[in-house]
Amino acid sequence: MSSDERTVVEDVMSTPLETVSADATVMEATQRMRETEINALVVRTSPRAIISSTDVLDAVAEGQDVTELVVSDVMTTDVETAAPDLYMEEVAAMMTTYGIKHLPVVDDDYVGMISSTDVTAHLS
Repeated sequence: MSSDERTVVEDVMSTPLETVSADATVMEATQRMRETEINALVVRTSPRAIISSTDVLDAVAEGQDVTELVVSDVMTTDVETAAPDLYMEEVAAMMTTYGIKHLPVVDDDYVGMISSTDVTAHLS
């Protein structure tokens, strides 16, 4: 397969990008995830961050009262990102290497999100 035929992140990523404020409640974030049928939201902070269903599940498993938490209490910071022109095989390798399921797609600013579900659907 030539590089001209290979699929890149931009061809598969989810857009528009769903975001949430760091001071939003975890309940608001999870409701947004449910409404949009996704498992992670970008949190527009520096360093880059996301809140995922796994972050919420971890908080519950640790006995935290998620009704009293805000996104910044549970979000994952310093997240890995992907460029829009990255090949899908490279994204799959990154997700495997880092043990992650979501990568914000960044081209100067956030432009989308790629998930392990997107990668699996494309590569299978």
